[in-house]
Amino acid sequence: MTDATVLDISRRALVLALTMLAPMLGVGLVVGLVVAVFQAATQIHEMTLTFIPKILAVAVVVAVCGPWMLQQLVAFSGELLRSIPYMVR
Repeated sequence: MTDATVLDISRRALVLALTMLAPMLGVGLVVGLVVAVFQAATQIHEMTLTFIPKILAVAVVVAVCGPWMLQQLVAFSGELLRSIPYMVR
């Protein structure tokens, strides 16, 4: 196994992780922004008002995108396991 192989596997793993996290982070960002605007407009500064909608929105995204995320992880893991004999030589 060469340094280039390790770097390539690490790069692909990081890209996969960022790709899978992007929907959750994006929804959390949008919901947080909407709640912040609502709080600024109504002057309600309750901590649970920011926390609970973000948790619910991220849970919905995980429920919707979960099968796709699992498919991506299984494909990446399977590809890594199948390539082990070629990396060891």
